[in-house]
Amino acid sequence: MKAVGVVVEYNPFHNGHAFHLKQAKKLTGADIAIAAMSGNFLQRGEPALVSKWSRTKMALEAGVDLVFELPYQFATQHAEIFAEGAVSILSASGCDTLCFGSESGKIEAFHKTVRFLEENDERFQENIKFFTGGGCSYPKAISLSFQSMEPDQEFVDISSPNNILGLHYMQAINRQGSSMKPFTIVRKSAGYHDEYFSSSTIASATSIRKALFGKGGELEAISGLVPASTFAQLILYKERYGGFHSWENYWPLLKYKLLQSSASELQEIYEVEEGLENRLAAAAAASSSFQGFMETIKTKRYTWTRLQRVCLHILTNTRKTEIKKEDNTAGYLRLLGATAKGRDYLKMNKKDFLLPVVSKLSSFSGRNICLDVRSSRIYALGLQGPGQEKLLAEEFSHPPIMLDP
Repeated sequence: MKAVGVVVEYNPFHNGHAFHLKQAKKLTGADIAIAAMSGNFLQRGEPALVSKWSRTKMALEAGVDLVFELPYQFATQHAEIFAEGAVSILSASGCDTLCFGSESGKIEAFHKTVRFLEENDERFQENIKFFTGGGCSYPKAISLSFQSMEPDQEFVDISSPNNILGLHYMQAINRQGSSMKPFTIVRKSAGYHDEYFSSSTIASATSIRKALFGKGGELEAISGLVPASTFAQLILYKERYGGFHSWENYWPLLKYKLLQSSASELQEIYEVEEGLENRLAAAAAASSSFQGFMETIKTKRYTWTRLQRVCLHILTNTRKTEIKKEDNTAGYLRLLGATAKGRDYLKMNKKDFLLPVVSKLSSFSGRNICLDVRSSRIYALGLQGPGQEKLLAEEFSHPPIMLDP
């Protein structure tokens, strides 16, 4: 069986994802698709709309055959570390290819860009330091650094979010010596950060979430933008747990954490730089909502996404000592779900996997899995009433989802 790997969040799974998945299998000639999917907290420092179990069900019903969790230590990081973790999972699970969506859609342009950066890495890194030193955010510094080198060939625009992720996937493949072959598919219609519907059938996950949390917040507004299976899962989740997850649900917890922690305690949190702890505590005392808090602390140097990740690490009490630079690849494959074809693939290939497969959490004690457990428990605190208790119990009690034919 040939397997294509995809790196996903599915927040939630929508028609654009369905298109990418179908094309990924077609383009690579794969028999099955394996997803490295972020857990309950995501790369932009946000809680997922619904739990990893619900999103796993969406993925399996839409055509993914195996879903492995991308651990917290990678899922909530900037693009380079995010990519390292995802590539290590897909490579360890025997994927022949990795297929990602991009604004470019041209794999040769990615290959050229990767080669150029490898040949000019020292200069590139010096430029990044120069621009960050001048007050630019890290993503902006990367883009400016590349532009300043004046390449005269057809390169990828690394100011675009999916292009930069794709670039990091390919760099990670090279660094890890993986045999996976990369492919890319151009993103269809909606942009990654689009906040409004640009089509009657294709929309970004951002715009779908905005509609769900906006005035009215009716599920019917997104019914044409997601597969029927996703729509059904969203209805079921709202009924079972009482609602969806957003940062505002966690604001009282974050505010309490910021106000009761000393400056030295906050300095121990991952990604909190010297001086930022004072700004965060002062803004928390004067803010009545997460949105207002973020608008207060946002600066030119610190992007909204980076600050959200800082806030997330404070919320989950993730300390600098827990995220080590040498832990740049995953140590386990946490199985969240499988189809019948996925289970056949596991039976045939599991013995050759480069990492242990974890299907029962209580029987495994690998490095850093405690971060996944802690973050999942805190994720449950974003709900009220019976829904919170149900979700709290699921981290240990929920078995991998096995979708029948």
